[in-house]
Amino acid sequence: MEQKVFTGKTVEEAVAAGLAELGVSAEDVEIEVLEEGKKKKGLFGKEVPAKVGLTVKEKLTDGQRAVKFLEGLLPLLGTEATPVLSDEDEKIVITLTATSAKGVIGRRGEVIDAIQTIAGAVANTGRKEYKRVVVDCENYREEREETLRRVALKLAAKAVRIGKRVRLEPMNPYERRIIHSTLADSEEVTTRSEGKEPARYVVITPKNMRPYEKRDRDRHGKGRFDKRDGHGKQGDKRYGDRKPYPKRDLPSEVTPESSGTSFSRGSSTPGYKKGGFSGFFGTYLGKADDDAPTPPTDEE
Repeated sequence: MEQKVFTGKTVEEAVAAGLAELGVSAEDVEIEVLEEGKKKKGLFGKEVPAKVGLTVKEKLTDGQRAVKFLEGLLPLLGTEATPVLSDEDEKIVITLTATSAKGVIGRRGEVIDAIQTIAGAVANTGRKEYKRVVVDCENYREEREETLRRVALKLAAKAVRIGKRVRLEPMNPYERRIIHSTLADSEEVTTRSEGKEPARYVVITPKNMRPYEKRDRDRHGKGRFDKRDGHGKQGDKRYGDRKPYPKRDLPSEVTPESSGTSFSRGSSTPGYKKGGFSGFFGTYLGKADDDAPTPPTDEE
C-alpha cells in the first residue's frame, strides 16, 4: 500500500488526523515518524509541525492469515512444502504442495493433522463462531475419508452379525465425525464416542445386541460337584464317568514292625492292637521308654 503523509502540532495529533482521514484504527496501519514537531527559538521563531507517514496494512482474511502462518511454520518443521489457499467459503481449505508427501502426511496422518489443528487455531483467532479448516496434501483427506466410510460400514455389519459392540481405534475429532455421519441414518446400529483425548474412539452398538450370557463352567469341565457320591466330576461326557478306586484289603499276616505298616488283626505279635497302636511308624513319637529305640542325634 502507498504511504500517506499527515501533519500536526505533535506526532499524536498527526497520527490521529491520518487515522480519521483513512477511516482505520491504529492496528491497521504502519506508522513512520518523519519529523518531530518543535518550536524554533527566538522572538520570531516559528513552529515546525510534526510529520508522520501512515501505510495501511494489507488486511488478510482468516484463510490468508493461516496460510501466511504456515509459510513460516513449515520450514521450521524441516518440510519443503508450499501452502495454497484453495477455498474459503463454507470452510477454509489449504492445500500443501510438497516434494515428499509422506513427510508432510506422516504415519496415519499425524503430521498433517497437527498442521491442520494449528492452522485452525490461527484462522479462528478473534472469530465468534468457529470456522472449519482443512489442510490437505495430494488428495489425502478424500482418500482417508473414503477409507473410513468403508471401515464404518464393514464394522457396523460385523456388530449386527455378532450382536455385540465393536470398538474402533482412537481417532481425531474430524475422523470420528466421518464415522458418525456415515452411520447416522442406519436402522441397525448406533454410534457414540468414548474415552478421553487423544485416545478418544468410536463405539458401534447394534440395536439387536444380545444380552450378556454368563459362561457355563460345566462346558469346560470345571466347578461341577456331584452330591450323590461326593466326588467332583468332569462335566464333559466325552471323558466318561469317573470309576471308583478298588477297595484294598489289609494284609492278614504280620508285617515286620520296622516297616512302619504293621496292621495285623487277631495276632499276638506286636502290630495292630485294638484301641491302641504299637510299632514304629515313620518318625519316633511319644515318650521314650527303656525298650524304645532312641532317635539318632546330629552328633552321632
